[in-house]
Amino acid sequence: MKRNILLIGGSTGIGLEIATQLVKENKVMVASRNRGALSDDIEHFKFDVLQDTIENLDLPEAIHGLVYCPGSINLKPFKMLKSKDFEEELNLNFLSLIKVVQGIMPKLKNAENPSLVFFSTVAVKVGMPFHTSVAAAKGAIEGFAKSLAAEYAPKIRVNVIAPSLTDTPLAEKLLSNEAKKEKMGERHPLKRVGNTKDIANAAIFLLSEENSWITGQIIGVDGGLSTLNIS
Repeated sequence: MKRNILLIGGSTGIGLEIATQLVKENKVMVASRNRGALSDDIEHFKFDVLQDTIENLDLPEAIHGLVYCPGSINLKPFKMLKSKDFEEELNLNFLSLIKVVQGIMPKLKNAENPSLVFFSTVAVKVGMPFHTSVAAAKGAIEGFAKSLAAEYAPKIRVNVIAPSLTDTPLAEKLLSNEAKKEKMGERHPLKRVGNTKDIANAAIFLLSEENSWITGQIIGVDGGLSTLNIS
């Protein structure tokens, strides 16, 4: 029996890679603003997390996996940020996530061994200039995920992936040419930036039925940046 996996976002970048790999053995549904490059065997729902309600979608009664993909890279000096910038980051990254989880919780409870995967950033663990707004929003996700995992154990597993800079459309301004990619890659112990498969592979493992003893974890997929100092 195929498992039902729902991705919020997922028509580009990391979400697209996750959906593409998962659909080989699962029923995959993507709720996003547009279909993008999704294949025909992936069910798509037109959905904007900032405006729409997840309960209105015609979803199966049991959801075995949820991946929340929406995110932002708004890197500015703190002095240039307004309170609305922090509010926008929180709305997209965190508050909309809460609404989604609350909306599909009954369907998660109907599933066997359900797994939730959220995304943070290496900048929560490692303080970085110009990351105040995004790190604040992603830090909220990490705290929420741990508490949620504790509250719903052993029925529902909840984990967070905290990537470093990854070559996706979201990061195209930072990685717009090979020279920039090389410079950014040199900051990492493994001497390259991440790619979509690096992050997707971790998410797919956390969603899988083989992973039944990992919950409440913040998993750094970051080329060693958060834990190794080799300078």
